[in-house]
Amino acid sequence: MTYTETLHWMFDKLPMYQRQGKTAFKKDLTNTRLFAKELGHPEQNFKSIHVAGTNGKGSVSHMLASVLQSAGYTVGLYTSPHLKDFRERIKINGESISKADVVEFISFHKRFLETQHLSFFEMTVGMAFDYFAKSKVDIAIVEVGLGGRLDSTNIITPLLSVITNIGMDHTAFLGDTLGKIASEKAGIIKKNIPVVIGETLPETKSVFSNKATAENAPIYFAEDLDTTIPECDLKGNYQQYNLKTCLKSLEVLNSLGSWNLSQSIINKGLANVKRNTQLRGRWDVLGEQPKIVADTAHNKEGLSLVLDQIQQEDFKELHMVLGFVNDKDLDTILPLFPKQAKYYFSKPDVPRGMEATALYYKAKKYALSGKAFTTVDNALKAAKRYADKDDFIYVGGSTFTVAEIL
Repeated sequence: MTYTETLHWMFDKLPMYQRQGKTAFKKDLTNTRLFAKELGHPEQNFKSIHVAGTNGKGSVSHMLASVLQSAGYTVGLYTSPHLKDFRERIKINGESISKADVVEFISFHKRFLETQHLSFFEMTVGMAFDYFAKSKVDIAIVEVGLGGRLDSTNIITPLLSVITNIGMDHTAFLGDTLGKIASEKAGIIKKNIPVVIGETLPETKSVFSNKATAENAPIYFAEDLDTTIPECDLKGNYQQYNLKTCLKSLEVLNSLGSWNLSQSIINKGLANVKRNTQLRGRWDVLGEQPKIVADTAHNKEGLSLVLDQIQQEDFKELHMVLGFVNDKDLDTILPLFPKQAKYYFSKPDVPRGMEATALYYKAKKYALSGKAFTTVDNALKAAKRYADKDDFIYVGGSTFTVAEIL
């Protein structure tokens, strides 16, 4: 198979949560463990840091990877979802896995993958772990896909576990209260392995503390960190939370010994996250006059921070290009958006994408007025056409919406 044919096979033949939703969610780690055994347990052959959380886990993962790269280490980075190319999910020192490696891996293991009915995410995790082990990375930063306890990445025994925060997202899978969701995320806390908690709420702090006590895992809270926050090339005020989580994680990692992470290296790594890791989609400035910003925030907590950031910008009129997936709880999200903005509703080009007209009528209930467009690209073109040079254009609502215009 060619690279394109391989991706079609992976996307079309097997369920994938990011595209299809509920039908791709697995209830246990049986398949993941079977595949790990088939691969010779690659997850046991590299050091790792495991990162979970509702928001910020991608940014924190990239920050950690950048700092470790700046220290001269060979660093694997596994994240999801991708924006433009599947290979973005699996990187070493900022360079994506090659097309040839993807094709070879799937071709070699295709019979097993079909026989065992592995999901898209299960096979992708196996591919990443196999690639990191064979490449002999010094350490890999592994981002959880969904939840924690039953996530396919949760077969590693990391040096450090990190949980950024807890919000009401993916409630159909993780639970309908903050406490229940925290319990699922806390599933990455392992016996005697230190854990850093980024942000806490009264409903979640005790969950993490109790789980850490049960596992005899030293627990650290980033919110207790009292230090000067270095400059970071990931912009947006909300990154301050992620920076504290990253800094506390690096502090704990340094305390474990054998890691050379001086303050100058940390400063250098944080100043060059985008360059070192090729991260996109976080307060991504795409143009000036008018200023155009894209951001992948897609739940209540994340969008609240981004919308607060927008209000701090200096502009004449605000234009919002929005697209959501159809299982998003818009009744908790749409009330966050400013009523005085002009809206350009669109449908992300994935099976889960919400129809633009459906979004238009839903938004109308919350006094958000605008027009519906058949594609994200058409919506952005319209926003550019109507915007003055002193205006502000925001593109977001879904990772897929942002992906289409990058």
